[in-house]
Amino acid sequence: MPMLQSSAILDSSAIQRVNYDARHRTLSVWFVGNRRPYHYLDVPERVYEELVHADSAGGYFNHHVRDHYDFTH
Repeated sequence: MPMLQSSAILDSSAIQRVNYDARHRTLSVWFVGNRRPYHYLDVPERVYEELVHADSAGGYFNHHVRDHYDFTH
């Protein structure tokens, strides 16, 4: 059964925390130094899972999320 919503605090120099809303397929990312998140739209759940478990969250984000999904801020 897919999760409905999940969040994680990351050990990353670039990303403070992330949240994933499965119902809306929205990945919210709080970057270090920013108070407001960026909301990436129509993101598959597996991308969230891979981001949370990546050796480098910033590296994974740069290669698999940034420039691949529309976002709001």
